[in-house]
Amino acid sequence: MTSQETVTPARPYIGGQALLEGVMMRSPTSFAMVVRRADGSLVVRERAMVDERKGFAKLPFVRGVTSLVESLKLGNEALRFSVDQLQKDLDAADAVKKVGPGLSMLSAFGYSLFLLATGDGGGEATGASEKKRSMGPMLLIMVAFMVALPQLGAVGLAKLFHLDLAVQSAGFQALTGSVKLAIVLGYLLLIRRVPDIRRVFQYHGAEHKTISTYEAQEPLDVAHARAKTTLHPRCGTTFLVMVVLVSIAMFTVLGAVLPRIDTGSAVRDNILFFILKLPFLPVLVALTFELQRIFARYCTTGPLRLLLVPGFLVQRITTIEPDDDQLEVALASLGATLQREHGKAGESATESSYPTFEAAAKALEA
Repeated sequence: MTSQETVTPARPYIGGQALLEGVMMRSPTSFAMVVRRADGSLVVRERAMVDERKGFAKLPFVRGVTSLVESLKLGNEALRFSVDQLQKDLDAADAVKKVGPGLSMLSAFGYSLFLLATGDGGGEATGASEKKRSMGPMLLIMVAFMVALPQLGAVGLAKLFHLDLAVQSAGFQALTGSVKLAIVLGYLLLIRRVPDIRRVFQYHGAEHKTISTYEAQEPLDVAHARAKTTLHPRCGTTFLVMVVLVSIAMFTVLGAVLPRIDTGSAVRDNILFFILKLPFLPVLVALTFELQRIFARYCTTGPLRLLLVPGFLVQRITTIEPDDDQLEVALASLGATLQREHGKAGESATESSYPTFEAAAKALEA
């Protein structure tokens, strides 16, 4: 490189999360949430991010688990903020009628899966958040969805169709994976029918379009964002689909290398194999995380893009074409994130309200 050449600084990684009437964005040093109120104004809350991962936690295959936990914590904080803003616009009766059922469905069918499906699948862990909701129950829900229920469903289908499949066989793992995928797809299709959640999926599309505009280094405005696709390779929906596919291969190999389980009881065999799989769940998450990073980096163009097709197909459930108002919210959230990322925000966290997107854009220009 000659003395006349310059190096363009690396652009900070941006991840996101769709909210109820809002969008969260995060970068290595900042975290912002923007929600549109009933009067059309934008409420912006942003703060600094502190990377708490040290040494070992940043290593490949370890960072995937820490990133997943951080994504759930940040997504929970952001979603609760959006609910709080919505409830300020409603009286007690309307709040129960409009907000309550949607959140009840999230709790009933998998709050953590919803956070993953409408977020960026872990991305990069960038800091801590308030523990407004314990991670324990959320992770237990994930275990139930991704391990216990699919295996139980596979047992039922094997009996229904008189399939003689050993619990450690490749056939049984394929059947379990199929049930797992059916549960995830069924859950997403079900909540898509809830009006509030359908709007969240529109904001999910707005989040993707905005990040794609940023990554293309185009002007961050509605016109450029509108032209982008609602699909993105780093999406949490893609992460969920990849977890299912990787789990089939991983548990097939695990079943082959472990000592054969044969207690004389199919129930006991299934319980034992379920217990044996539990310690490998972090491995499953870590492996999927690394694979998604590779796919997102090297498979976005050319023939290798076919590897992203399964995730993109399911993203068509969790992303819906947004309107311009929703794009404005996503753009404002990105603007607030970049403002602190570029050193143009104060040290303390802030919460501001802007009457219009134009006012917010002017104030949040990075």
